[in-house]
Formats: sequence, structure tokens, C-alpha cells
Amino acid sequence: MKIGDVEDRLLEELKEAALKARELSYSPYSHFRVGCSILTNNDVIFTGANVENASYSNCICAERVAMVQVLMSGYRTGWKCMVICGDSEDKCVSPCGVCRQFINEFVTKDFPIIMLNSTGACCVTKTIGELLPMAFGPSHLA
Repeated sequence: MKIGDVEDRLLEELKEAALKARELSYSPYSHFRVGCSILTNNDVIFTGANVENASYSNCICAERVAMVQVLMSGYRTGWKCMVICGDSEDKCVSPCGVCRQFINEFVTKDFPIIMLNSTGACCVTKTIGELLPMAFGPSHLA
């Protein structure tokens, strides 16, 4: 698989990081673990896992956990790609609508999102532009 100028070894590291992050999920209610990894413009990998709460509206998805870490480390732009994996063996996991909107805030429309199943064997890549067509974003408020 080729994603922009990302080396194959980095893509494999990124996939492994997402699969490992999934193991750190706190999901006692749904029992559906999700992991995410993000590669920055200088090849630093950040990870996140979903965190559930008894008050369901307070749950946070793996993508947003990872993104907040990236943002708080000073990487506001220039991310290379994101990998997401969940507990489904037969299907790849895609970002929810809230996460799609959150991702859209910080990346360009051609930002690649790699979606995996629980083993990493199933792999689908889409851009945020494909996952969130006709998106509302920062340019609408300028």
C-alpha cells in the first residue's frame, strides 16, 4: 500500500500502533474497542483508544483521543495519515460522524484514513473528503 510519501515500514508501524492502542480501550459497556494512530509530518506516531462512561454522552472516540494528543504536542497541521481499527473481525471500522467532522477541522480533503478490522487483514483507505463530502469547515466561517 502506498500513502503519499509515507514509507511502507512507517505504515506497518502505524497499523501496529493502532492495533496496540485498541488494547488500551476502556469499553465496559459496548465491549467494542477501537484504536487509532496518527502520523505527523515529521514521522512521530500518536495513539488513542476509545473511552466509555456510564453517562454515554461523555464517551470519547479513539480518533479524538489521538487527535487531542497530537494537537497538544503542537502539531496543528501537516499530518500524513491516520489508522483506525476496531474489534470487528469481518469489517473495517470507519470514523463516526462526530470524528469525521473533528478530523476535517485539521486536515486537507485528501488526508488518508486507513481503516482496519481487528486483525489488520482487512484494509480500506479513504480520504476525509470521501468520508465527509460537502463538509462544513473553517473556510465557511472565514
